[in-house]
Amino acid sequence: MRMYLSSFRIGDHPDRLLDLLGAAGPGEIAVVADAMDGQSATERAAGVEREVGALRALGLRPSEVDLRAFFDRPPGEVGAVLARFPAVWLRGGNVFMLRYALARSGADVALTDLLRRDALVYAGYSAGACVLAPSLRGLERCDDPDVVPETYGDPTPWAGLGILDHAVVPHVDSPEHPESAALDLVAAGYRAAGTAHRTLRDGQVLVVDGAEAAVH
Repeated sequence: MRMYLSSFRIGDHPDRLLDLLGAAGPGEIAVVADAMDGQSATERAAGVEREVGALRALGLRPSEVDLRAFFDRPPGEVGAVLARFPAVWLRGGNVFMLRYALARSGADVALTDLLRRDALVYAGYSAGACVLAPSLRGLERCDDPDVVPETYGDPTPWAGLGILDHAVVPHVDSPEHPESAALDLVAAGYRAAGTAHRTLRDGQVLVVDGAEAAVH
């Protein structure tokens, strides 16, 4: 299992992401921006373009995979698309909206399977890292959980993907980020409840490579 989980955007260690790609080197990478599905089409498009530009600057060839195109489609369709990429990049936004899109498209099952077979590198930041936890409880201090029922009329998903056995709390002790204070409270709540978690300051990344996991 290989993962590059950043607090904010690419982070300070893009070389670690390229290292995870191994002998294949820089190549294609799927961009999943569905954490922004609650925003306007203009804002969402600008967010996708920012990610595409940053990834191209690393020598990668990014293409968006919009999970909404796979909503209510037969199981396996989104998996077949994602399996063509050696890496996937899940950008930040609203973690509840991202979790909903992953579930309704079947990408949650597909990505879990691809990761466990070490068939791709899972990379991303903020919501893209937070969604890997066993539970999303606590993140309502930062992200609005009502965006899902307001947008789709469906219940808010509270279960994370469970790929990690702990939560990831980004933007901690990062005063230049507008959500830092809220996520400091999330981390404090996890500490008080004894919830396993890792905190990341902006610039830091959690790199998982097989059995090894370290914050850089």
